[in-house]
Amino acid sequence: MKTTIVGYPRIGSLRELKFAEEKYFRKEITAAELEKAAEKLRLENLDVQRQSGLDLIPSNDFSYYDGMLDTAVLLGAVPARYTALGLSPLDTYFAMARGYQGSEGDVKALAMKKWFNTNYHYMVPEVDDDTEIKLSDTKPFDLFSEALANGVKTKPVIIGAYTFLKLARFTGKKNAGDIAQSVVNVYADVIAKLSALGAEWIQLDESCLVKDMTAEDITFFKDIYTKILDKKGSAKILLQTYFGDVRDCYNDICALAFDGIGLDFIEGIKTAELVEKNGFPKDKVLFAGVVNGKNIWKNHYAKTLAIIDDIKDKCGEIVLGTSCSLLHVPYTLKNESKLSDDYKKYFAYAEEKLSELAELKAITEGECSDKLEANKALFSQPRSGADKSVTERVAKLTDKDFVRLPEFAEREKIQKKEFGLPLLPTTTIGSFPQTIEVRKNRAAFRKGELCEADYDKFISQKIIDCIRLQEKIGLDVLVHGEFERNDMVEYFGECLDGYIFTEKAWVQSYGTRCVKPPVVWGDISRAKPITVKWSKFAQSLTDKPVKGMLTGPVTILNWSFPREDISLKESAMQIALAIRDEVLDLEANGIKIIQVDEAALREKLPLRRSDWHSEYLDWAIPAFRLVHSGAKADTQIHTHMCYSEFADIIKDIDDMDADVITFEASRSDLTILDVLKENNFRTEVGPGVYDIHSPRVPSENEIENALHKMLDRIPAQKLWVNPDCGLKTRGEAETVPSLENLVAAAKNVRKTL
Repeated sequence: MKTTIVGYPRIGSLRELKFAEEKYFRKEITAAELEKAAEKLRLENLDVQRQSGLDLIPSNDFSYYDGMLDTAVLLGAVPARYTALGLSPLDTYFAMARGYQGSEGDVKALAMKKWFNTNYHYMVPEVDDDTEIKLSDTKPFDLFSEALANGVKTKPVIIGAYTFLKLARFTGKKNAGDIAQSVVNVYADVIAKLSALGAEWIQLDESCLVKDMTAEDITFFKDIYTKILDKKGSAKILLQTYFGDVRDCYNDICALAFDGIGLDFIEGIKTAELVEKNGFPKDKVLFAGVVNGKNIWKNHYAKTLAIIDDIKDKCGEIVLGTSCSLLHVPYTLKNESKLSDDYKKYFAYAEEKLSELAELKAITEGECSDKLEANKALFSQPRSGADKSVTERVAKLTDKDFVRLPEFAEREKIQKKEFGLPLLPTTTIGSFPQTIEVRKNRAAFRKGELCEADYDKFISQKIIDCIRLQEKIGLDVLVHGEFERNDMVEYFGECLDGYIFTEKAWVQSYGTRCVKPPVVWGDISRAKPITVKWSKFAQSLTDKPVKGMLTGPVTILNWSFPREDISLKESAMQIALAIRDEVLDLEANGIKIIQVDEAALREKLPLRRSDWHSEYLDWAIPAFRLVHSGAKADTQIHTHMCYSEFADIIKDIDDMDADVITFEASRSDLTILDVLKENNFRTEVGPGVYDIHSPRVPSENEIENALHKMLDRIPAQKLWVNPDCGLKTRGEAETVPSLENLVAAAKNVRKTL
């Protein structure tokens, strides 16, 4: 058997690409210097994969920002507002990703959404009626040639034509069918050029095949690929799927002229059943995704070998691989100098997963029996982390623990009277810019170079400054700024028993944004109050309400590496009880508005609608309700969600029974407003009026126009005014004028009501 992976991380094991790009954005290095840094990382990755013994190494899995954005550029789907800036190709690319504000013009970034059921975000390609689809970039060819020049004939990776067309946003009268032939022509050209360069295998990622497909979808897919495969020539085409199974179209894709088909045996609930029931074409290569590309636990060799044994007689050639790209896990355990071996022996990051594939290959060939026995021994021994009191507390929950009284309408009346806020109350989502000074002081405190008293003094002054700034700007509901927090999940995880933390396990979330997910090791509980100290201090500084800021249980779980030995539901309820304790402590200490962020609620929603409730929503929504069901009627519960498609679960979101919810909306052109109106959304709502993931400053007029659009669909009594996400990643230079314009716009619109 041969081995391969779907893709490899690209941000750098120590985030080198992130830092190089940020230097480029600050004009501290040139485009040539940025490309040199990127090339160095690509060649390092190439060498790691080559030395691991990987048989088919991918190329073109590198990106400066996002693979979907790269595909849009490849196809020439660059909206005219970006080309009109007259920037270089690289700066035009970054303008699409981040927005642009300068003498050449002022444009917002493309919309950004979650990539299927992951915490990675992709840029949504935009196609209008004037878009001319044609081969417009050389990146796949350049990176294949680069690897070839360094001794490796790679497997080029490109997002597939069907997935591109299904995820693209059509802004005019044309639809996917209208440009399908042009897209087919580009893919045929790409395959021909790569084949001419010497590529033997070309991987086309079609992750949309694991979602619900109608008969029309299947016909559309078959039409596209019948045409593409008719022109493939001598190249071998791998249809790669991941994040689930292809139950709707298995036989259809097997009947097409693909040379290989990649199936996910980890998240694909029905993948093994499909192969067992229908067989697999002997003239095709099965690329079996048997190593988990999304979690950091070691592969259980006995279970994986059982899968291989079950399918090998039904297939011809099998290539062992990962379930999806390793983009979703950290680079290497070699950077974890502080993590105990008692933990590390259970983990496998991207580089270690390459070793697992090599060992699995050797075991199937009758070698490495010692590796198999060591793996069996590891999984046979019990792990630490069990807490009987936690599991008993979860077991004792009853239906009433998930219901808050009085009901929403009565609470709304009580809270209007309690807070006396104006129409269109203004607030922010929570965090304020984390400056170099903030990060340096936090690092010094963690290293023991700054004592706790001095660190607390520093944080206290930052909070004082933040409260005074918000009062000066004129915001109605304030926040403390979250200067003490490194990350909205890691900070809470550090204060919960049952979590462990890594040192350098960085994972790309979008562009240059990286996160370091904590690991759920054992049963979760709260040992002591987490946020009460600083929330209480902030509230003491002002007569205006200051929100207590918490992260919700579903987001904490979804943005962690979860356990695999218990259900996600069990873990979520454990975390929910811990956050519930924090809500009640905040309330007891005079915090009257408490925001429990569920930014990642939709993230783990199953990709198939039939599994939504039974596999997820039936425990995810109750977990949030459990957090706040004990709060008093005059305590206002807020939540926040961002960068997902909410339309299809909007009723479930309303059923969370929060008092106020803020949404990301600005990058999506406020399309969620119609959904809220159509569904008679009960909860008070704050759709984001400007995009904080872009450095541009929205004008007062721009925000006023957004508010008028909102008021066409949302009653003024239910509308809040806020940015679309936290301000942590922004600089002070753009944050202050943006918020000043936000407050001024809200006041101007109030006068018209």
